[in-house]
Amino acid sequence: MSEAVTTPAGRVAALARAELTLFGRSKGMIVTAVFVPLVMPLTARSVLDGMDFKGSGLSLGQVLLPGAIGFSLLFAVYTALVGVFVGRREELVLKRLRTGEPRDQEILAGAALPAVVTGLVQSLILAVGCTALLDVPAPKAPQLAVIGVVSGLVMCAALAAVTASFTRTVESAQVTSMPLLMVSMAGSGVMVPLELMPDRVAPMLELLPLSPVITLVRGGWTGELSLYEAVGPVVTALAWTAFGVFAVRRWFRWEPRR
Repeated sequence: MSEAVTTPAGRVAALARAELTLFGRSKGMIVTAVFVPLVMPLTARSVLDGMDFKGSGLSLGQVLLPGAIGFSLLFAVYTALVGVFVGRREELVLKRLRTGEPRDQEILAGAALPAVVTGLVQSLILAVGCTALLDVPAPKAPQLAVIGVVSGLVMCAALAAVTASFTRTVESAQVTSMPLLMVSMAGSGVMVPLELMPDRVAPMLELLPLSPVITLVRGGWTGELSLYEAVGPVVTALAWTAFGVFAVRRWFRWEPRR
C-alpha cells in the first residue's frame, strides 16, 4: 500500500482541529478568548460616554467599533495564543510535532488558527452589533477595514509567539502579555482616539503595534483616510509583523524552559 500524501494545508488543518479540541476543554481559555472581548466594549462605552468627540469629528460608534475590534485582537488572539504556545511547549507537544512531518511554520500556524478564526468571527459580530445598536453607518472604505483586521490578526499571532519565547510557564503568560496589552489599550486608540491625543504625543503613539490596525479600521468606516494616508499605517503593521516573524525564527523555544 502506498503512503498517504499530505499537503501543508492538510497538515495545518489537522493541527488546527486538534488545537480546537483542546481549546474547547479549557474553560479559562474560552472566557479569555470568547467572552472578555465581547464584554469589554460595554465597559469602554461607560468611559467613552463622558468624552467630547466634537473636535475629532468622530461619533461614539466610530470610536467604540474599532476599539472593540482591538479588544478582540488583544484578548482572543494575542493573549490567548501566548498561553497556547507556552502550554503546548511545556507539555512537550511542540517537541513531539517537530519529530514528525509538519514543518515549524505549519505547527505554529495550526496552533494559532483557532484563535485567529475566533478573532475574525468576533470582529464580524462586533461590526454588525455596533452598526445595529449604535447607528454606525456602513464602512465608506471597507477595503481599509479588511486590511486593518487581517493585518492585526497576523501581527498579533506573530507577537504572541514572540512573547511566548520569553515566558516560562502558562501562569506567567498573564504577566508577560500584560505590557503590550496595557500599552495598546492606553495608547493605540483602543480606549482614547489618537485624534484626541496631544499633537506631540500622537505621532509616537502611531508607531505602537496595534495603532495602525485601529487607524485602518476607523478610516475604513469614516472614509476620511485616503489611500495615500493609509500607506503609513500599512507599512507600520507590516514592519511589526516582519519583526515578529524574525524574532520567532531567532528566539522561539520548542522545548520547556528550565
